[in-house]
Amino acid sequence: MNALITATAKYLPEKVLTNFDLEKMVNTSDQWIQSRTGIQERRLVDKGQASSDMAANVGLKLLEKSGKSPDEIEVIIIATSTPDMLVVSTAALVQDKIGATNAWGFDLSGACTGFIYALETGAKLVESGTYKNVMVIGVDTMSSIIDYSDRNTCVIFGDGGGGVLLEQTTEESGVMDAILHIDGKGSNFLNVPAGGSLKPATAQSVSKREHFVFQDGKTVFKFAVKKMADVSADILKKNDLTGKDIKLFIPHQANKRIIDAASKRCNFSKDQVLVNIQRYGNTTAGTIPIGLDEAVSENRVKKDDLVLLAAFGGGFTWGSMLIKWGI
Repeated sequence: MNALITATAKYLPEKVLTNFDLEKMVNTSDQWIQSRTGIQERRLVDKGQASSDMAANVGLKLLEKSGKSPDEIEVIIIATSTPDMLVVSTAALVQDKIGATNAWGFDLSGACTGFIYALETGAKLVESGTYKNVMVIGVDTMSSIIDYSDRNTCVIFGDGGGGVLLEQTTEESGVMDAILHIDGKGSNFLNVPAGGSLKPATAQSVSKREHFVFQDGKTVFKFAVKKMADVSADILKKNDLTGKDIKLFIPHQANKRIIDAASKRCNFSKDQVLVNIQRYGNTTAGTIPIGLDEAVSENRVKKDDLVLLAAFGGGFTWGSMLIKWGI
């Protein structure tokens, strides 16, 4: 029994924040941002809109595309670093908003690698034979934890999400393999210092702006370049494949230079690599499922094509996944 992706969907907020808009907010420039990241613009949610709203929009699209009724969904897994609230999972809010009355679910925190973590988890639930319809969504409202006076982070991130529906198949297709890693030694270099049980919210933590993303950019960049390239090459070697065997590489969209390094390591041509960072920036757990949906919409993958996913993120987390497209 394999887990097959039978539908994809994405959601991007309508509000656009361009590099030229950021020039008016912090000491930066369009040229500086593009040369270092490849980003031209990113999307931001409207006031009052949260991760569950974006994820529910994705969930409803998945139901429409798959022809499933809400009560057929059995599990909802939400990969996110920006849940609507603590204690109540985003999955619970999405379950209610899309009317999936027979589903259970949970949130998974894997930072930018979160969607691959969640997709592997969902695939194993389907492969067990216990569940027939599992919804996996990666979504983040990064604008809720970004300091727009910090040019080191505010130029990078945007809001958005995407997801897939996993179903059972007896064919040799679907999620074929994954390599996943975590290293907590990296926790000091990319995090949100306050807001958890270690440092609950206080007037002091708010005044010190500790509820926003902190990033040691140079350390994270060096780690990401090596690890995302390594794990992409590793999964190819493990499965006796070369870059020529892959139809499409969908990497995490954090930095164009990191994407280029991973692509070069695996000898991918430009046509083999999906890049949309220029339009959306880094939507964290949302980048890969957004890319998957774009690939489907643009007919860049077809039945029996091999698709490679790769990501890295805070934690540190990193991983790759090999999929044989089945629809």
